[in-house]
Amino acid sequence: MTPSLRVLVHGGGIGGLTLATALARRGHHVDVAELRDGLEALGVGIIQPSNALHVMREIGVLDACLAVGFEWEVLTICDPDGATLAEIPQPRMGDAPSCNGIPRPALAKVLSTAAAEAGAALRFGTTIAELADDGAGVDVSLTDGHTGRYDLVVGFDGIGSPLRGRLYGDAYAPEYTGFANWRVTLPRSPEVRGVVMSAGDIEAKALLTPISDELMYLGSVFAEAEDFRPDPARAHEQLAERLAGFGGPIAEALARVTDPAAVVYSRISQVTVEEPWHVGRVVLAGDAAHASTPHLAQGAAMAVEDALVLARSLDAADDVPAALTAWEERRRPRAMWVQALSRAILKQETGTPTTPEEDGLLKVGIPGAAHVLVKPYWTTSRSEG
Repeated sequence: MTPSLRVLVHGGGIGGLTLATALARRGHHVDVAELRDGLEALGVGIIQPSNALHVMREIGVLDACLAVGFEWEVLTICDPDGATLAEIPQPRMGDAPSCNGIPRPALAKVLSTAAAEAGAALRFGTTIAELADDGAGVDVSLTDGHTGRYDLVVGFDGIGSPLRGRLYGDAYAPEYTGFANWRVTLPRSPEVRGVVMSAGDIEAKALLTPISDELMYLGSVFAEAEDFRPDPARAHEQLAERLAGFGGPIAEALARVTDPAAVVYSRISQVTVEEPWHVGRVVLAGDAAHASTPHLAQGAAMAVEDALVLARSLDAADDVPAALTAWEERRRPRAMWVQALSRAILKQETGTPTTPEEDGLLKVGIPGAAHVLVKPYWTTSRSEG
């Protein structure tokens, strides 16, 4: 598609900024509408597996990500006492590194800088007030008073996506899985030079993930009531109670958690939009369309893949509707495979009964999934099931 398009990206998170950069670098006019007043990302850090790092290379920010993160290649599996059971080299996609841990605020800065330098306009403290798609374009009014007519509106606005609500009402509200993630950032232990995962018969998993030369995070998943929230005065003690069965590096890290305010608690939900992810010239992507549990560390990777494949689909198609159809044909099988396997792993690790279909997926396992996911994602692939 040769003409320059006008595109509104609704959401300035990882996927939205990746798309804004990819499109602006191609000469398209891009506005990013972000509800927050700035891009101070919440949370701790994330893993960028090789497929995500391939996207970072494509949009020109790989070196910047590696400079502020911690590159690693081996996943270490330990028993609950900390004894090493296996060291598993992680695969690479092309010449992209195997993995990079990175603080979320650092990644937000890298991506927002790249989007702005590419020419995208970042509009903070605003969201869509009115939207009308007449088939030839989309007229949008934002809550900050800005109005515009766009060839395409993309909802990278997260698991609670307001744009998804505009398209489908409450049909695809986030589904709480019954489990929650506990995480806390700590100074990196010198021996933590890649993800260290401890698991065993206690039906829980804890991991240490390096996210910079100085920092790592301790994370774990437990079954929690939907209305549970940690006690602000003793969240660190509640985490210690849940991890009491662990020794070794997990226990050593846990002993350094003394501030309840440092503990980040988030319920794990998922979203599966069963209908087409696009209606006319409005499309959902990333967590807005297919949020997964974090058990393959592929949530952000799926979002940035969505972004790059959408940009490439717009390159190749004759018009926007054709590009969206081609994009979804490429993305849905892979994203749904990641979601299904991630949920199956969660159930397996927490002792929850699995279905025969999930048992089949579990034969792939986390190491096998890593090898599947370094296969090319920019063409239609049936290899994910």
